[in-house]
Amino acid sequence: MTVPSVLETAREVREGRLPPHAPARAALVRARTSDDGPMGLHAFLSLTGPDGIPQSLPEGPGPDPLVPDSGFIPDSGLAPDPGSTPRPRGSHGHLSLAGVPVAVKDNICTADLPTTCASSFLEGYHSPYEATVVRRLRARGGVVLGKTNMDEFGMGSSTEHSAFGPTRNPRDRSRVPGGSSGGSAAAVAAGIVPCALGSDTGGSVRQPAALCGVVGVKPTYGRVSRYGLVAFASSLDQVGTFGAEVADAALLLEAISGHDPRDSTSAPLPAPDLMTGLESGVRGKVIGIPREYMPDSLDPEIQARMEEAGERLVAAGASLREVSLPHTRYAVPTYYVLATAEASSNLARYDGVRYGVRAPEARATREVYDASRTRGFGPEVVRRIILGTFGLSAGYHDQYYGRAQRVRALIARDFRRVWADGVDLLLTPTSPTPAFPLGERADDPVSMYLSDVFTVTANLAGIPAVSVPVGVTHGLPCGAQLLAPAWHEAPLLAAARTLERSLREAA
Repeated sequence: MTVPSVLETAREVREGRLPPHAPARAALVRARTSDDGPMGLHAFLSLTGPDGIPQSLPEGPGPDPLVPDSGFIPDSGLAPDPGSTPRPRGSHGHLSLAGVPVAVKDNICTADLPTTCASSFLEGYHSPYEATVVRRLRARGGVVLGKTNMDEFGMGSSTEHSAFGPTRNPRDRSRVPGGSSGGSAAAVAAGIVPCALGSDTGGSVRQPAALCGVVGVKPTYGRVSRYGLVAFASSLDQVGTFGAEVADAALLLEAISGHDPRDSTSAPLPAPDLMTGLESGVRGKVIGIPREYMPDSLDPEIQARMEEAGERLVAAGASLREVSLPHTRYAVPTYYVLATAEASSNLARYDGVRYGVRAPEARATREVYDASRTRGFGPEVVRRIILGTFGLSAGYHDQYYGRAQRVRALIARDFRRVWADGVDLLLTPTSPTPAFPLGERADDPVSMYLSDVFTVTANLAGIPAVSVPVGVTHGLPCGAQLLAPAWHEAPLLAAARTLERSLREAA
């Protein structure tokens, strides 16, 4: 099923050829139909009712609802995004998302719908405030269609670790959609919505995008506000976007980006103009192929798709160069030491006292903590809390957490060295395998963790990356990942668009 693009829908609504509520109401019907029955997608955990869909567009000139001055902020120490120009927000008019239905991952706070993080601990919880990204998409005329299923608290790579049941892959309903943002990826892949929000801590936007055959973008750390994103690993988490095509994901990212004084990790930079140069191509660009991402053990069909993607970029005017990122082999263990340590700290707030589930039978304070967490947390969350707490414990902190931080610095240094050597972008696989059958890795957490082997480095280094569909392997979608230096989202997405256009022209 295909739906009109974000650009097409917003243009139709802005020009009065389509009522503002019509696209979201049609999407609501598609969502209910797709999720119905025992083999339903189960992409959504909650949906906006018909009465919750705005009947008219937001009024006013559309300045950023949080930042009075959207121009470049001087003395920030950060340069503007190459390939984009500082501008008033919304180069396509302040209603750049007019009437567009957007699916939102259920760890992003909304005031009108529950925010459960797919956990029994937060079942039925309503946030008293909205995330900055939600406020910004609403201010651009976007409509939150519903909250999507996910791995509990973002911990997983298959969306099977949801307290409310797994999501199915629209391309093959016997298989996983990837994770942890599997519900958002499935909603776009099924044609329910043209774009969606997810969060990416170690690949949780890009990996499900690859497995479902859609576009997924992780921006530079600090490009998008994390205010209202429920924390998993604070130094790694970043809100990202999904789209049926590159332009859809880019326009949504443009709408939600920019400095936010409510988030201390938000970079003091304006939202970039990602659309003006989207068709600028890759002529003259040097694209690196990291040898560590192309091991002899890589699936031959995935290898073939990567070679084809490289050839198409060369045909468009780019040149390829083999490069090395030598500390990549340490990325997965480094990521899981750091992510679990931060998770054990962040999830300490769920104690049965302040909010969330509370065990009614408990009488003493310690009993409340123990019983509430036992009842509220799933097995994967418990596993990661235990791992993270161990890594931070006295006598082991420097051996695990401290060493992982030092290796993280080496991984980031590898990327900086490659950029300094004249490489503009990197091309890698997004996932080492296509979508695997539901339940296949449920009892093998190490195998599940290795699903992120090609994606965690971007989070550890804080750089932007995008996954683009590049055909099929074993009859299932395959994604290629492009990575760029920090703040270079515009040339990154231009390269992704070039690859997308070339593949579609050849189809």
